[in-house]
This record gives sequence, C-alpha cells and structure tokens, in this order.
Amino acid sequence: MRLIQWVTDPWGQHVPAHIAWGLIWVAVIFAMLFMILHALYVAFVSGPRAFAKNTAPMAESDIPEHVPRHSLAARLFHWIMAASMLTLLVTAFLPKMGVRFNWVLYHWIAGVVLTISILFHVIHSSFFLDFWSIWPDRIDLRDAISRSLRFFGKRAPAPRRFAKYPLENKFYHLVIVIAGLAVIGTGLFMMKRIETPIFSRNPYLFSDMTWGLMYVLHGLAGVGLIALVIVHIYMGVRPEKLPITKSMIFGWMSRDFYLEEHDPERWVLDKRNADKPASSRGKRGYAPSDAD
Repeated sequence: MRLIQWVTDPWGQHVPAHIAWGLIWVAVIFAMLFMILHALYVAFVSGPRAFAKNTAPMAESDIPEHVPRHSLAARLFHWIMAASMLTLLVTAFLPKMGVRFNWVLYHWIAGVVLTISILFHVIHSSFFLDFWSIWPDRIDLRDAISRSLRFFGKRAPAPRRFAKYPLENKFYHLVIVIAGLAVIGTGLFMMKRIETPIFSRNPYLFSDMTWGLMYVLHGLAGVGLIALVIVHIYMGVRPEKLPITKSMIFGWMSRDFYLEEHDPERWVLDKRNADKPASSRGKRGYAPSDAD
C-alpha cells in the first residue's frame, strides 16, 4: 500500500494529493494491538510496584482528604479540546468511509475551536499553572531506567513515586503536542482553500506541490491522532487509572491515591491553588535534586 496518493496537476507536474486512506485502519489496528498487549501485560506480567521511601514524607494530617489536581479552567479546556478533537476526527474520516454530510463546515469550525482552546492553554499553563510539571526531568528518566532494569531482573535502585504527572503521561503529552500543532498549523493554511467568515479564499497562496505536502502532513497527523485518542480513552477507563480520570471531572483525587502514587517531595501541594503546586523549580518549592 502506498502511503501517499499522487496526482498530475494541470501543468503536468506529479504532486502529492493526500495520504492513503488505508492508513486509517493501520492507526486503528495499532491502537487495538496496544490495548490488547497492555491489558495482557497488566494481567499476567506486571506485579506490585515497589517505590523508594520518601526521604521527607509529608505528614498525612497535612494532606487534605480531597487533594486538588485540576482547576475548573483546566478541566473546561480539556473537555472543550476533547470535543473539538473528536469532531475533527469524525468529520475528517467518516466521509472517506462513505458517510456523506456537510463535513467541511463542521470540520473548520471544530478546528477554530481547537486552535482557540490551545492558545488559551498555552497562556494559562505558562503564566497561571506549574508549566514544568508536564515536562520530563532527570528523576523521571533515571527512574524509567531503574524500572526497566528491575523488570529484566537486574539490580537497580527502587524508583521514586511519581510527580504530578508520570513519565508516560509526559511523553504522551509531548507526542500529542507535536501532532496537534501539525494539524492546527496546516489546517489554518488549508482554510484559505475554502470560503469562510475568517479568511478570504485564495487557493493560489502556495504551489500545488506545497499544498500537496501540506495535505499529506495534515492527514498523517490526523491519522496519528486517531491512535492517540483511542489509546487515551482506553487508559482513562482502566480501573487503576479511574482516580486520575475522575480528577479531570471533579478536580480532585483522594488522599490515599495521592500517597500511593505520588511523591510529596516532587508534587508539593499548594492548597490555595489546585493547578499551581509548589512543585516546580527553585524558589517555588521543587526539591533541589529534581532540578534539571
């Protein structure tokens, strides 16, 4: 199967048109295989996780019964982004499967909503949240190596409990950022190919080759998002992950789950602000050993 569909433009130039739509099923199959393998791993291979003891454990009496995790603004962003993302995927790929409807209108509107929500999130996370909490640090990488060595029966120090976000969440966030920016960046330019209240139509803005490459990148990122969204939903409904999913609905997680999964030194609670824990670098309370 060819990954790219090519066409000949009116000037006889061989240019890319779009991705091969069979890649949709490749993404779905990949996501299904991941879910099956992960479920088998959890059921038959992985055992109880062994964490290193906290060097300076927080007294349980100092931890609220409901540990704040996500503010209302962060939760609204997440669900608006999720709704726009699902709308984009449905309107993009259902027509390729034979479902006919006025998909272009709904598609570009959902794209605009996604773009605005992402811009809000960039500003919100940069100035009002703990920006560095979602990016991998040295402890994450060191603990990942330790967990891998212990999995293969090698001697290695016990990893520490997680910060606010485990390394797997941070890597997923990085991948979704790359795919999302690719979709948004190409999508905004592609809106010049149609008439909208936002942009006047100008299909001659780029050459046929440039437009073709843009459509290919847009399609590849979109297909990647199919797999990413399926995996995200799967992880969100797994029993051991439900406390995290519920925190995206109610804004908090239980004290017991916090103590079981998270290191109070790496995610130091700030009861005054759910989304601005004193867990980032330097003077805001991040443990010195956690600094990059």
